[in-house]
Amino acid sequence: MRGNPFTGAGYFLRGFSLIRMQGIRQYVLIPLAINIFLFTLLIIFGAGQFSNLMAWLLPASLDWLSWLLWPIFALAVSTVIFFTFILIGNLIAAPFNAALSEAVEARLRGNRVKEGTDWQAILSNLWPALLSEFKKIAYFLKWALPILILFVIPVVNIIAPFIWIFFSAWMLALEYTDYPMGNHGILFENQKLRLKEKPLMVLGFGGVALLMMMVPIVNFMAMPTAVAGATVMWIEGFEQPSD
Repeated sequence: MRGNPFTGAGYFLRGFSLIRMQGIRQYVLIPLAINIFLFTLLIIFGAGQFSNLMAWLLPASLDWLSWLLWPIFALAVSTVIFFTFILIGNLIAAPFNAALSEAVEARLRGNRVKEGTDWQAILSNLWPALLSEFKKIAYFLKWALPILILFVIPVVNIIAPFIWIFFSAWMLALEYTDYPMGNHGILFENQKLRLKEKPLMVLGFGGVALLMMMVPIVNFMAMPTAVAGATVMWIEGFEQPSD
């Protein structure tokens, strides 16, 4: 089965309620602080650069299409900038996100969630989490650079934003399901194979994550919500191998 995009979207939205639960909130604070700091920098940077980027991506010959393409290009360009900050933010927050995912999983399975931040567990996850993040960055660059080239090819650049949006949704799902899967010893290459079992569900999850990250103020909660939602999706949608 290829999954249901609405099911994937639902998993993400369930993350909202999970991160507010007692015993889990403590693991949200540091990723949240990192998110606020990075998105604040993003807003300042994006406000100054967005117009120039749009002028470069939309040549004068396509001015008559600007009313139609502007929102699409705006979303694509914003996503490029967002991913730069998201990759940095996830690199910094990776050990805390792994601990958050572990706490969410304990809650979902009815196990006791440890009181107080488990710094020993966070430190023990530091190197594996960072190594996984570097692999995701390499994977992102491998596909992002060729897709970005499409933006400067005449005619092809009209469909390039759509390709980028689908890639962004996939990448966000891969980014955040890494935490619950990584906690169970599933390596990056196998993570990709598992997610490809239900691509529509995965894209539904990643699509909502992408939209949330584009909404001011709400985007501050994007990272912990995505980690919690991805943990639900792992348990209910991927823990048992597909037939």
